[in-house]
Amino acid sequence: MSIDSRDIACLSLLQTDAELPVQAIADRIALSPSATSRRITQLRQSGFILRVVALLDRRLLRVPTTIFLTVRAVHNEEWTQRFRNAVAAIPEIVEAHRLAGNLDYIMRIVVPDVEAYDQIYKRLIADVPITEVSAYFSMETLKEETALPLNHVDAAGR
Repeated sequence: MSIDSRDIACLSLLQTDAELPVQAIADRIALSPSATSRRITQLRQSGFILRVVALLDRRLLRVPTTIFLTVRAVHNEEWTQRFRNAVAAIPEIVEAHRLAGNLDYIMRIVVPDVEAYDQIYKRLIADVPITEVSAYFSMETLKEETALPLNHVDAAGR
């Protein structure tokens, strides 16, 4: 599916507030509500909208501490699969990325405090042998966005 400027505007509005009524979106993109609803359905079916979620307040839910954990890996398939399984099993690891460069993985972990992080660390190293790991505690969040930049999408959807 190729997308046009109205589709991009729909995506922009929805990623800012997914509960925005179709009528409000339609008003902002100058389309009828039924045409807007069809566009949103097509965007979902085409995979541009993966899912709709609620963003929760970490402080109210008592997981205000963010730790970035870096790992150097053992480079073999068995270790990699064990590591992937261990990461997937720990809900406090909310992001994990394989990197290019001198580090192999970085994870973002959210926990109540340092003691909770220590439990996560012990669980991880019990599941997978890790030779080098570093933890970086976030002191202040300067920017945290959930919205993706849409200025790189042209009207043809590329």
